[in-house]
Amino acid sequence: MLDHVTIGVRDLNRSQMFYDAALKPLGIERLYAEGEIFAGYGIGSKAFFWIGQRDGQQTGTHVAFTAQGRDVVDQFHRAALAAGGVDNGAPGLRPHYHASYYGAFILDPDGHNIEVVCHFPVATP
Repeated sequence: MLDHVTIGVRDLNRSQMFYDAALKPLGIERLYAEGEIFAGYGIGSKAFFWIGQRDGQQTGTHVAFTAQGRDVVDQFHRAALAAGGVDNGAPGLRPHYHASYYGAFILDPDGHNIEVVCHFPVATP
């Protein structure tokens, strides 16, 4: 089980602005900052997603956050695009993973592939 993950970013301030907006629909907010070097995001008092200032570009990272509803996946995608993210897979079903896998993918300002996924089937009335 993971406790937290950290990804490298080239411009901490730009990335903080991006993640402040993109993670808000998930109820995840910036909780901590260690000067101009790191920022920690989480829920309550637990930071589980960290960004840290790095000198060189780092890509290839894929981080997926869980959403409790498909509407939250959609909200994340809209918020991340508005915050400067690049579409890397619009919200939708990905049945090749499993029948209820509903996800969206965004490339953050450093090219990291950030996903939000809901595993629940559509609720029936």
